[in-house]
Amino acid sequence: MQVELNDMIVVITGAARGIGAAIARIAAGSGAAGLVLADRDAIDITAPCPVETVVADLSDPQGPTAILSAARARFGRIDGLVNAAGLTTRAGFDDATPALWDDLFAVNARAPFFLMAGAIADMTARGAGGAIVNILSINAHCGAPDLSVYSATKGALQTLTRNAAHAHLADLIRVNGINLGWAATETERHLHAVTLGKGPDWLDRIAAAQPLGRLLSAEDCARQAVWMLSPASAPMTGICLDLEQKVTGAPCP
Repeated sequence: MQVELNDMIVVITGAARGIGAAIARIAAGSGAAGLVLADRDAIDITAPCPVETVVADLSDPQGPTAILSAARARFGRIDGLVNAAGLTTRAGFDDATPALWDDLFAVNARAPFFLMAGAIADMTARGAGGAIVNILSINAHCGAPDLSVYSATKGALQTLTRNAAHAHLADLIRVNGINLGWAATETERHLHAVTLGKGPDWLDRIAAAQPLGRLLSAEDCARQAVWMLSPASAPMTGICLDLEQKVTGAPCP
């Protein structure tokens, strides 16, 4: 079985680095006809297909509109969408603020909702099917105490993933998600080394103690995301796949 995107036009958010950048690279090498890559930072990518880059802040209500408009202006259609952008700001019941709550939900739930809405509108208007993949989090099941607000945003997006899949099953629009576990991205390294002050080697030491002897990689997630985008995963829809180094519900060691 080959995973190919069959000349799809794919929109990917959070594409400047980490998970989104890895998905963009693998999508470009899997036959995508064109990519629309969005991030709040500049994007640098070399791809064998045409690429439209969009600098957009998803905390701005107009951010999704700018991305969708750029996709239609450049390519005339949207066949696939990956919501990979997200904030991972830590906050729990003892220190969260209304402003932080609003920021996290704006980027992690509101923006993906309206990006999905726009992509679905384009697909249904053309009478075409399509595929949407949302990068969720294993924390959607519960989450650590200092990730309660973040976990709530991912729980919301997990519900929206299944809701969209149900609502548009007859339109041949497939919507799936990945509940991603602990991954060694650039953002994660900076968070622990600098923001949390644990030092530059802390994440590597923790990674060595994991069952695989490492943390998950951006590429681990990206391969699953591109498979979910591709016809190879059809007719699967409404699935939120746990991608983690443990089985959810299994007893702790």
